[in-house]
Amino acid sequence: MSLFEYISLFVAILFIIFYNIWRRNKNVLILNWPIIGMLPLVLRNQSNIHDFMTKGSKHYGSTFHFKGPWFTNMANIIITTDPMNVHHITSKKFSNYGKGTDFHDIFDVLGDGIFNLDFDEWKQERALLLSLLKKKSFMISLHQIIQKKLESCLLPLLDQASKGEQILDLQDILEMFAFDITCTLSFGFDPNCLPCNFNELSEIAYVKAISVIEDTLLYRHCLPKCIWKLQRWLQIGQEKKNKIAQKNLHEFLSKCIANSISDEDRRRLRSGEDVNESHSCLLKGLIIREGLEKEEMLKNEKHIRDTTLNLLGAGNGTLSAGLSWLFWLVSTHPNVEAKIIQEIKDNCENQEEDFITNLSFEKLDKLVYLHGTICETLRLYPSIPIDHKCSINSDILPSGDHVRPNTKLLYSLYAMGRMKKIWGDDCMEFKPERWISDKGQIIHVPSYKFIAFNSGPRSCVGKDISFVQMKMVVSAMLWKFQIHVVEGHSVTPRVSMILRMKYGLKVKLTKRII
Repeated sequence: MSLFEYISLFVAILFIIFYNIWRRNKNVLILNWPIIGMLPLVLRNQSNIHDFMTKGSKHYGSTFHFKGPWFTNMANIIITTDPMNVHHITSKKFSNYGKGTDFHDIFDVLGDGIFNLDFDEWKQERALLLSLLKKKSFMISLHQIIQKKLESCLLPLLDQASKGEQILDLQDILEMFAFDITCTLSFGFDPNCLPCNFNELSEIAYVKAISVIEDTLLYRHCLPKCIWKLQRWLQIGQEKKNKIAQKNLHEFLSKCIANSISDEDRRRLRSGEDVNESHSCLLKGLIIREGLEKEEMLKNEKHIRDTTLNLLGAGNGTLSAGLSWLFWLVSTHPNVEAKIIQEIKDNCENQEEDFITNLSFEKLDKLVYLHGTICETLRLYPSIPIDHKCSINSDILPSGDHVRPNTKLLYSLYAMGRMKKIWGDDCMEFKPERWISDKGQIIHVPSYKFIAFNSGPRSCVGKDISFVQMKMVVSAMLWKFQIHVVEGHSVTPRVSMILRMKYGLKVKLTKRII
């Protein structure tokens, strides 16, 4: 027999084996094939991976072992939606579960920023960030920046669009708004990506770069490392898009860093004088706390750039994604919208003051139903839909599953929000009331169940900031406008590390009559 005939016979035998395995197991949700494991079904369902993981969790129970191709980094992954397992991984046995080498490879764009750090390095970086974020001056600055951006750009643009019944992609608009806000807080200047005029809306390369990078990060979760690394080496497919996106974003960040400190600030740093922090941004605060002069900062630009990119990633996509899902849910649930408007009217309306100026921290705290609406939105559509850890030593989870050293454990925040065992038979319903007690107070749900802001020592340092931002934007927009989703527009999750909408959020606006 010739070599071709041997190869043909081998392929035919493989086909017969695989066909018979498929025929015997065609009703099995996730089939474990020889050699290639469960990868084929993952690739087949890549476009709806979050719902597929939810279906798998409901079918196989809250914890199951995913078998990937032999000799790859996906050979054995534990996927869980069990709150007690999550609590164990993120809190009780926190020291045994780190990022792992795969995490650094997948999230290489984040460099040495806080999201890629573990243990002592992470503790130092977190303590530094907390010292800046918890300052009263920062929260005051946050309030003023959002207030100004609402009044000068977002609301005028929406007002103009409402007069002409223009169709808007609200997700894009909110992304530009969030990008401007995050840059102002992080770097001390507003890039003005969001124009005041509807006709001046345009796509900006370094804003869109973030979405491309987010897509790449989840894409890398779904493929064996050897495949996506080969694509990166060959510069094809998603990896090619990712390289261009990183270049655009790095160029933008380099300009931000170079212009972040004024000549006066530099003079004060060199002379040992205190730098005026009354109008400080996070980047300036980090540089001051670390005692870096301008020259040292430029020499260590990669570390500073990594830090700022982490800040940008944490504050930009999560805010715009959360707001997009909230406006879609509220627009399709008129009863919820009516309750939000009534609560705002009862607590924030003041005929003698401008509405936006009147949104103080004290009045925002009174918006309990709106707070519940935000929680309910993030339960069903968490801005970061999946997370993973890697075991250091062997362990046994509360579910009884054995964990070997260097095992990847993946928990789906998206799927957890859809589990009856956690949220009851009405888990798929949008009900802000589930967060409010009979006394009208927010019900506390343990973070390992409501995990939108992570859990344990690595809980999100910006949780309070997120609620302030979302409450201000939602209050201002809903008070002035009714949002109508364009008839026939498909709203579905995008395959990305940030849970954006695949086709955007196409809406029309009308002026609200109170």
